[in-house]
Amino acid sequence: MSSLSELSIAEASKKLTVGEVTSVQLTEACLAEIEKRNPSLNAYLEVFSDALEQAKAADRRLALSLSKGGGHSPLLGIPLAIKDNILIEGRKASAASKMLENYVATYDATVIKKLKEAGAVFLGRTNMDEFALGGSTENSAYGPTKNPYDESRVAGGTSGGSAAAVAAGMALGALGSDTGGSVRNPASFCGVVGLKPTYGAVSRSGLIAAVSSFDQIGPITKTVEDTQLIFDTICGKDAFDSTSIDKSLYRPREIRKKIGIPADVFARGGIGIDSKVNELFMDAEARLEKMGYEIKEISIASLDFALASYYITNFAEVSTNLSRFDGIRYGLSLKGENLFDDYAKSRGEGFGPETRRRVMLGTYVLSAGYYDAYYGKATAARTQLRKEFEKIFQDVDIIMTPTMPTPAFKIGEIGDPLSLYLEDIFTVPANLTGNPAISLPMGTVEREGKQLPVGLQLTAAHGDEATLFSVGKLLQ
Repeated sequence: MSSLSELSIAEASKKLTVGEVTSVQLTEACLAEIEKRNPSLNAYLEVFSDALEQAKAADRRLALSLSKGGGHSPLLGIPLAIKDNILIEGRKASAASKMLENYVATYDATVIKKLKEAGAVFLGRTNMDEFALGGSTENSAYGPTKNPYDESRVAGGTSGGSAAAVAAGMALGALGSDTGGSVRNPASFCGVVGLKPTYGAVSRSGLIAAVSSFDQIGPITKTVEDTQLIFDTICGKDAFDSTSIDKSLYRPREIRKKIGIPADVFARGGIGIDSKVNELFMDAEARLEKMGYEIKEISIASLDFALASYYITNFAEVSTNLSRFDGIRYGLSLKGENLFDDYAKSRGEGFGPETRRRVMLGTYVLSAGYYDAYYGKATAARTQLRKEFEKIFQDVDIIMTPTMPTPAFKIGEIGDPLSLYLEDIFTVPANLTGNPAISLPMGTVEREGKQLPVGLQLTAAHGDEATLFSVGKLLQ
């Protein structure tokens, strides 16, 4: 890996400011790594041909700013990767699906507008699970992304391409989207930092919808400091997203140095949690205690229903959001002998197996006679969980768990969809409640002679990303 592509965003920004490096050099370093590693990793679906032209423009902008003695964004000239479900005007955005294989965005997502204003360089669009449905990037219509630490294993999902790109030095940072852990899961498997912001903190305008009440765009970077730099750039109220919120909605909280561990669900050494992951988690607890933090066992009764509530809601909203892709209005259009054939051919060939599964299950739980039995109860459980979280955060600063119960598994190893869903046990609660959560590198575990990263997850009160950054920097 090039020494320049190993830089953090903060380090690269400082070097740009003092003239030690140019954006063109940083971009060339990332492009060299892409050329070397992407053919096997499959992290990028497309590398933008004008990346170096963008970098030259950033260098000119920086020189002008410095000559006038003015300040500039820390992201000016920084090469970033963008998940394939975030719209960039004039670029393809396929959501890793055959349904949108040739779709070219007609406008910029709000986060893209903000990054353009900051002067970031876009390297390309990264691979993902189709329509952000999955947890391993194995559901991409264009093949899985491989883990940079062991190419026989998954990179995680759904933002696997973004996480692999950052981990392999093919970008200094990236954007992903998080529906049930889709930023934090691959961050854990690839040994990088991933943030799911408070619901509404970052505009969803220009994000191809999967589950509207869960989805949040978030950064993937090498360090907590870099994550904070990107978050501060892309957050804020947006007139194009009615669910977006202003920073001032939540007041800054005083850190009480109390960490909550959900002992009733996360039993140390419990079923499904890798023993080495458990050891690293306990080491993190001990480190915080040495720093003066109090570790408290907490009880979250509704967590028992979190996965069921999450997936019922997920299926229902997926069914609704993807109904527009019918071969008539939007997406792939294949003609049959009649209107039904048009629908069947277009959706049958346009959607992959996991997408079809979720659409069918979602249609079922929303159907007459089953709505109250499934969707209604899932919504009630979600409301109860949010209330329990609000009560807990009156007493603790952070809820801490592993991000994932295991290190990255092998590609094709988990064929049962339910087993894949169970991997999300620690990540989905923050999407159900809307709380911010971050995954940090916690260490590595050895598998077949390879050191595989695992992550530590911190969850904070609504609007309290500041505490995540503060505690995260201490741990990293």
